[in-house]
Amino acid sequence: MSAGDIEQPAPGPDRESEEWKAARKRVTDRRDFGAHLVAYVVVNAFLVFIWAFTGGSYFWPAWIMAGWGIGLVLHAWEVFFRRPVTDADIEAEMRRRR
Repeated sequence: MSAGDIEQPAPGPDRESEEWKAARKRVTDRRDFGAHLVAYVVVNAFLVFIWAFTGGSYFWPAWIMAGWGIGLVLHAWEVFFRRPVTDADIEAEMRRRR
C-alpha cells in the first residue's frame, strides 16, 4: 500500500463562505439563547426563594420576571423566528418603490 492508496478525508466546509458564517451565527445564537434561558430560570427561582423565605406576602418577583421575560421573548423571536434579509426581499422592495 502506497501513500497514494490512502483515502484522503473530504475537505471541510469553506470557513470563509457566507453560508458557513451564517450557519455558525445561527448555532451561536441558539447557544446564547439557551444560556439566557438558563440564567432567567436560575435567577428567578432564586428570587422566588427569597420572596418565600422572607414571608411570601406581595409577589414582587413577578415584576422582574415580567420585565426580563419580555426581553427573553424578544431574544427568542430574533433567534428562532426572524428570517434574514435576502436578495429577493431587496428586489421586491425595489419593484414596489418604482
